Amino acid sequence: MQELPTWFEVGTLIALVGLLLADLLVVGRRPHVPSTKESALWVSFYVALAIAFGVVMLLIPGGGTEPASEFFAGWITEYSLSVDNLFVFVIIMSRFAVPAEDQQKVLMVGILIALVLRGIFILLGAAVIEQFSWVFYIFGAFLIYTAVKLVLDRNEDEEYEDNALIRRMRKILPLTEHYDGAKVRTVVDGKMLFTPMIIVFFAIGSTDLLFALDSIPAIFGLTEDPFIVFTANLFALMGLRQLYFLLGGLLDRLVYLSIGLAVVLGGIGIKLVLEALHTNELPFLNGGEPFPWAPEVPIWVSLVFIVSVLAITTVASLLRSRQLERRDHA
Repeated sequence: MQELPTWFEVGTLIALVGLLLADLLVVGRRPHVPSTKESALWVSFYVALAIAFGVVMLLIPGGGTEPASEFFAGWITEYSLSVDNLFVFVIIMSRFAVPAEDQQKVLMVGILIALVLRGIFILLGAAVIEQFSWVFYIFGAFLIYTAVKLVLDRNEDEEYEDNALIRRMRKILPLTEHYDGAKVRTVVDGKMLFTPMIIVFFAIGSTDLLFALDSIPAIFGLTEDPFIVFTANLFALMGLRQLYFLLGGLLDRLVYLSIGLAVVLGGIGIKLVLEALHTNELPFLNGGEPFPWAPEVPIWVSLVFIVSVLAITTVASLLRSRQLERRDHA
């Protein structure tokens, strides 16, 4: 596995964390509902930034085609899975009746929480993979299971249920009944109380962490480099807030998204199982020897597969939505 220069990794992390903090500062000072144009410009900026980052990774000494391809495959996968997160975000905002002008800050803080938690998850995952290569069997089986579940559950109505943490917080925290802007604490009758915003922040953050249970194994199926795993997640999450406002009601038009994601996750799951077989060390399988017939899937094949599936899914979804709209107006 190629190793990227340390100066590049450190410089990248400092720059991206600085960008995130600056973004949070801007949102905190000027809470508002962004227009479609503003959201489109920001989404375009973050997408262009991710593409530029991948190109730089391709050109720098110590970089090259392999790490750049791994980044693009990971970023596209994480970004597409993040779109699925948006369905739940819309439901959470509606359930907790978050004021429209405060939704940007809610998303930003929730994403920062999720980013910290994912960072911990990535470090743990990398440590486990380094010591126990057979964990790819578990990752692969989990992704295949998730893919099947996505297909089977795709016609069910999307619902949000408070997880155990949120239910516990409701019981132990002294909460007000109303919001006070984007504040998490406010004074009511001389008493300092939490606002419902604290619950919303944790609902967004903890929900996104649950989505990471399939997205992190998926990207580890494309690269074992923790830096590439983290930056792919970071770039996907950075554009998520603006994508939320840009897509809005258009999410309902992606009728085949779950099928596309299922195919991507299933494909990566199969790749992980094949890789585990190719490097098998489990003593009760083939006497602890690798399976010579199990092929290694090149990263460029994974990249082409992911892009093709998502492109077909998007086009098919839009065509189907247009067909349904014409039928409704007929």
